[in-house]
Amino acid sequence: MESVKETALQKPQQPNTALYRTIWRWHFYAGIIFAPFLIILAVTGAIYLFKPQIEGVLYQDYYQVTPQGEKISASQQIEEAKKLYPDAAVTVYRPGESADRSSEVGIVNNDESLTVFINPYTGESLGELNSSDRIMDKIEEFHGELMAGTLGDRIVELAACWAVVLIVTGLYLWFPKKKPGMGGVLFPRLNRGKKTFRRDLHAVPAFWVTAGMLYLIMTGLPWSGFWGTNFQSMATNTGQGYPPAIWVGSGPQSTIQTKDIADVPWAAENFVVPASDIQGFIRLPIDDVVSIAEREGVHPSYSIYIPQDKSGVYTLSAFPPKAQDEITMYIDQYTGAVLTDYRYDNYGWIGKMVAWGITLHKGTQFGLINQLISFFICLGIILVAVSGYYLWLKRKPKKDIGAPKTAGFNNTKGFFLLLIAMGILFPLVGLSIIAVLMIDLILIRRIPAFKRFLNA
Repeated sequence: MESVKETALQKPQQPNTALYRTIWRWHFYAGIIFAPFLIILAVTGAIYLFKPQIEGVLYQDYYQVTPQGEKISASQQIEEAKKLYPDAAVTVYRPGESADRSSEVGIVNNDESLTVFINPYTGESLGELNSSDRIMDKIEEFHGELMAGTLGDRIVELAACWAVVLIVTGLYLWFPKKKPGMGGVLFPRLNRGKKTFRRDLHAVPAFWVTAGMLYLIMTGLPWSGFWGTNFQSMATNTGQGYPPAIWVGSGPQSTIQTKDIADVPWAAENFVVPASDIQGFIRLPIDDVVSIAEREGVHPSYSIYIPQDKSGVYTLSAFPPKAQDEITMYIDQYTGAVLTDYRYDNYGWIGKMVAWGITLHKGTQFGLINQLISFFICLGIILVAVSGYYLWLKRKPKKDIGAPKTAGFNNTKGFFLLLIAMGILFPLVGLSIIAVLMIDLILIRRIPAFKRFLNA
């Protein structure tokens, strides 16, 4: 009898069991580490989806005006702003997209970026806002980089990329394995006890939210600082971000990228800003630039970025709710020649795909229905993350972290090849995997207390 037991104990693990435990282990640790960041992204993203409505309430006194006759010229509106800040540099003018919307004059005063809101019918100032005080801009900054600059951006990108690993491993763990019926697969089982319900409360909503979660991740990654920048460069260099020949008129180039001087659509960020061809003449009045924008059919949500030196150009940028209305236009500051007219139709297929992804991600492409769908996806992500932690805390033993026991490498080579592929597709994931393996070899396996606690 004893020999039978010893033989059973020495019997090697079956490949399926080893693979299951390995995938479960990686899913477990990825969830423990990155779920808090996914909760942050989901909460801030859910709030930011309703930016138009929230800002409409918060800044109603700044935004809303009563139409009364003809609007005064853009130059007169700017002069009214300069009377309040005579020493300020005027950088941006935004005429407003509707008859009851105020105009905005962006200025830099004592190294502070301010927006002065002007009633376009009377020239009266409605007040000013410091750019750093806008609540939704802070939400956006926290969502994109945890308000921690480059380091925060990398952490957010890492969490988003590891979320893809969580999705892939989670789908494998969820996939029905000889289970009768769809209980625990498509809907939670309510009559199988608390343990089963806790498991289903995590796994079933995770399945339903998977597609939406993946869509939010992949449409958000193009904004990231590392993966997004390299992806953008690839799209630009292949001509699929913007075409190499889109000049309408003569357009000598500068060495400045558009994203350094203006907020423009994603596909135009790496576009090299042309220089005004003729220098030394009198600058074209901004009223003429407004007339050009109206003549060229620029979306009314556009902003005009005013050149700050003799070689600069007027940059018109429209970041409207719908991707197909985007535009970036450069106008010679002396002659009024349209140097570049760059619209959605000029984008390559990657540029168009990302443009749609961004407006869908922000919830603007299809209005309220878009906002609500993305909002419920965010709520689903929060539910899955919180239920995962709850499931872990209920199962966790007192003496260790409660991770599935490591299964070794021999029977799980295919999974590690998948991890390598993920590491190539998402370089930060690859670097983090190398870091984890180094920590495992150098510390965890050599220190018995760590090895016991982490079940390595």
